[in-house]
Amino acid sequence: MSPRLILQLAALLGALTVAIGAFGAHGLRPMLEASGRLETFETAVRYQFYHTLALLAVGMLAVARPELRDPLDTTAALWLGGILIFSGSLYAICFTGITKFGAVAPIGGLLLIGGWIRLLLAVSKL
Repeated sequence: MSPRLILQLAALLGALTVAIGAFGAHGLRPMLEASGRLETFETAVRYQFYHTLALLAVGMLAVARPELRDPLDTTAALWLGGILIFSGSLYAICFTGITKFGAVAPIGGLLLIGGWIRLLLAVSKL
């Protein structure tokens, strides 16, 4: 994955995160409150945004330090998968009410953690 693609994905995810968060806060709030899933939705948005910002930083680091590109690519891929699986499963719970989607959330969480560990290993070489 090129640094350019990482930065493009971060920009796209950033825009989507703001749109999803705003939609939830305004359009979906009554439904989320009635179902007791507002906190779950907010957790999904929060983790998506944290890792989108981290993805942006990794893309910029990959531009500045091309020798770290391979481990940073892995970091980016882990975070992207983590966002999709962790936040995606929480969104699925919120929108469908099917709580079984929660069974895959830990897999997404492990991918997010794995990305941070991969980043640690990559920058340990600096």
